[in-house]
Amino acid sequence: MDITLTINFLRKIELFKGLVEPELESVAQNIEIKRYANGSMLFAQDSPRENIYLIFEGEVVLYKKTPWGKEERLAFFGQFDFLGEGSLNDDAPHSTSAKTATDATIMLIHRNYFAKNGNIALKVFSNIARVISRRMRHANNRLVNSAAQYVSGRTRSEHDLLGDREVPYENYYGVQTLRALENFNISGITLNFYPMLIEALAMVKLAAAHANHDLGLISKPVHDAIVQACEEIINGKYHYHFVVDMIQGGAGTSTNMNANEVIANRALEILGHDKGEYNYCHPNNHVNLSQSTNDAYPTSVCIAMYNMNIKLVEVLNTLIGGFKEKAIEFAHVIKMGRTQLQDAVPMTLGQTFEAYAVTLTEEIQRLNQNAQLFLEVNMGATAIGTGICSEPEYSEKVIDHLKQVTGIPIVLAENLVEATSDTGHFVMYSSALKRLAVKLSKISNDLRLLSSGPRCGLHEINLPPMQPGSSIMPGKVNPVIPEVVNQIAFRVIGNDLTVTLAAEAGQLELNVMEPVIVHSLFESIEMLKNGMETLLSRCITGITANEQTCRNYVENSIGLVTALNPYIGYENSTNVAKEALETGRSVYELVLEKKLLSKEELEELLKPENMIKPVKIKR
Repeated sequence: MDITLTINFLRKIELFKGLVEPELESVAQNIEIKRYANGSMLFAQDSPRENIYLIFEGEVVLYKKTPWGKEERLAFFGQFDFLGEGSLNDDAPHSTSAKTATDATIMLIHRNYFAKNGNIALKVFSNIARVISRRMRHANNRLVNSAAQYVSGRTRSEHDLLGDREVPYENYYGVQTLRALENFNISGITLNFYPMLIEALAMVKLAAAHANHDLGLISKPVHDAIVQACEEIINGKYHYHFVVDMIQGGAGTSTNMNANEVIANRALEILGHDKGEYNYCHPNNHVNLSQSTNDAYPTSVCIAMYNMNIKLVEVLNTLIGGFKEKAIEFAHVIKMGRTQLQDAVPMTLGQTFEAYAVTLTEEIQRLNQNAQLFLEVNMGATAIGTGICSEPEYSEKVIDHLKQVTGIPIVLAENLVEATSDTGHFVMYSSALKRLAVKLSKISNDLRLLSSGPRCGLHEINLPPMQPGSSIMPGKVNPVIPEVVNQIAFRVIGNDLTVTLAAEAGQLELNVMEPVIVHSLFESIEMLKNGMETLLSRCITGITANEQTCRNYVENSIGLVTALNPYIGYENSTNVAKEALETGRSVYELVLEKKLLSKEELEELLKPENMIKPVKIKR
């Protein structure tokens, strides 16, 4: 590549701001240019930091591997963005991974170059400090986006019903979102915490653009620009600019306008105009055409909820698989079953874990059944369900496009006035989340009881140790993973009450409390998903059985008499139980001493396969 072209490229990257011509030329001469095919790795999580990566052409996705092996996408980077700047001042390995999302041309600068060029390194370090400071100010703890790098101080003037405001030039959102930021600093949880909601908003706007173009309401250039902007958002770009708090007044208007403004300003760039030049593409007149918050927002939520349920069920299925594996592993371990926390009858530890798998399997049907309610949407209802400000064919067309865009069998509600005011589908789904949470909490209670001890509790199983359990008691290890699942369940149960109260608070043709309903449901799903993944990876897979402890409980338990009753008779069983209680001796020992059964017969009866199901009684 021509060195002049390289130098001109470097001038546009903030990392090299302040470098003079000879310094830029020095950097350019030490750049390695590499071309990568789509899907190629730039660096991997936990690998050594070696290079700074400058994107000349193409796109790169930054992601993180979760403890259970899934890829969590963090951000997309494009031309003039850079990655790996931490290699200059940190010897720690990469905390994330990066790979190309398209064919890409990347410029690499090895960290050794800066070690040999102190003056240049000093200026670059200064720029890195500014970048990190901006990221700390603007990035939340869930999402890092390349947009957070650039805060120049430049502004643009926008106006709305209440007057004129200066909006930071780099931001794709506009004046109405700016006001929402000022009005609703409530939960600290913003829209970009939930990528599926942002993607669903973009899907709705994309389908609306298609329908409006079909009806001749927007020109092809504006249509194409809106569609491209929406597709970019669906693919993970610009999520950082969705900044409104999840809990807000206005029935979701701030969320809808945040989406309208981001899409409009990105569409303006695509059309060759500056952000804020809304006469070419307007947030309301073009992006929100034929819509209202009251149909676009709940439709987006329904799409997001449907897709989030799919992810939740995937995680639930994986957890169920983990319990099934333990059921097989512990199928031979005999133990005492308990009712009212008292000894009942023998069973196997495998049966305990199989029961956990079965009880959770039941929840898959409940979740999926209730998620079907999200397929009915009120798109085209506009303000209250009458369809005012939309054309007669709009609803049918937008639903057809939504089906294609989402890949979901969405249908139009039969009565749009009813669908606009009703929130019953949220109540139903929330109840399914609560039921799952209750079951997970009960299982967690069991795990804590079964692992209690190690010397003075049941101690039938060992949970994998995760962290020291006390600041004062040496050697203590707590069941922290089941404990956190219990707490998640309490939160989900509380969220279900919030959803119920908010649904009841609806008045006349609209329920303005939908934002807190949405926030509660999304939080419950996210916490349950994360909790189940943590429970599996940090607890269930590492559980071991204390087989001898389990067997000793069986042999010493009075409850063993119940299992032997069909073979030694009720009178003998009663006498053995009474003597065992009075003397402290075991039922096992007394049965052998009284020659009620031979050792071989007793061992045969205590085999796990004879404990787990009805068997033919030999008299």
